Amino acid sequence: MVVICPKCRARLKVEETKLASGGAKFRCPKCSTVLMLRKPAAPAKSNLDEKKILVAHSNPDTVRKIASVLSDSGYNTVTAPDGVDMMVKALKEYPFLSIAEMALPKICGSEICKKLKMRADTQGMKFILVSSIHDKTEYREEPVLLYRADDYIEDNNLSTQLIDKVERLSERSGRQKAEENQSGEYQPAVRQPQMEGETLIKGNAQTSSVPDERVEKAKRLARTVINDIYIYSSAKLDEAVRNNNFYAVFASELKEGKKLYDHRVPEEVRLIADFYKEAIENFISARKKALS
Repeated sequence: MVVICPKCRARLKVEETKLASGGAKFRCPKCSTVLMLRKPAAPAKSNLDEKKILVAHSNPDTVRKIASVLSDSGYNTVTAPDGVDMMVKALKEYPFLSIAEMALPKICGSEICKKLKMRADTQGMKFILVSSIHDKTEYREEPVLLYRADDYIEDNNLSTQLIDKVERLSERSGRQKAEENQSGEYQPAVRQPQMEGETLIKGNAQTSSVPDERVEKAKRLARTVINDIYIYSSAKLDEAVRNNNFYAVFASELKEGKKLYDHRVPEEVRLIADFYKEAIENFISARKKALS
């Protein structure tokens, strides 16, 4: 393993087999600081599949369309028509995210959310609850608070908000998994009076390159616009893809989508690249592959 001297930042390679259960003292060869090293605790490994999403809804058309959109965005989907089937598949497939209708037949999606959040093996599973009927006065409290869900979406907003919500939860799940697996480098305790007995654990000290959040938002918006078109015109869209005339058939929808994109994405971001056109091309390519 690699440890970092907290005083001079030197990296030291140490064989874990040399560390006793109670720890061992090492002297930094660069600054002579005495370090107390202990074996890092083994991180808990997540058993959830970060590319798999369970979609549970009583409306077959809604299930099919949502699953298709998620699949085109790179996710593997498992579907369920009722609460019993959802519970069985959640415990068999271990998806990182479940999208569930609140009023699922047999067992409500909200009840399944509460039950799975209480289990040790599924407490890290993310949940998006979908309202069965659009009614702003239906709940006096947010369903996120009532049922321990991670997010909530009205049925009539699935086409415009779902992908953004899914990707936010996917990014959060990925960060949590990275933190769980982060055991390659750590900063040991310095054997000095002011730090006696203290062990500091850190990851790699090098700064990683972080994508511009504005670019990511632009890409998500572009994908949302295209997915919106697909959810409401899936058969027509697939036919246009087969006939290689997607741009002609959906010229009006694409123009409206571009107006929305240009309105919400800052000009400096739009000048970096045409993320809207990129999303369209990627979507067409994915549909061609799915239809072949």
